[in-house]
Amino acid sequence: MAIGDARWRHRSFAEAYASFRDAVECPEGLGNPYIHLRLGQTAFELGHHDQAADELMRAYMGGGPGIFDEDDPKYLAFLRTRADLGPGTRSR
Repeated sequence: MAIGDARWRHRSFAEAYASFRDAVECPEGLGNPYIHLRLGQTAFELGHHDQAADELMRAYMGGGPGIFDEDDPKYLAFLRTRADLGPGTRSR
């Protein structure tokens, strides 16, 4: 995850995506909301919107709307275009 985060922060999205794909296959990786969040964000940035929606929904289901609080609101806004997240779901 650390390598993926470094690549994410440097906006090396293809490399970050590869790192997070590896991380999801590690013990306790599958289902980790943070890993799914980053997978969804990198997929979004790479233009893979169906994959992004899937991964962002996994992050939302595992971590709730708060998992999106520290990042650009465009990711939660995008997810809202793909899924009914119900009333009260904030999008900064």
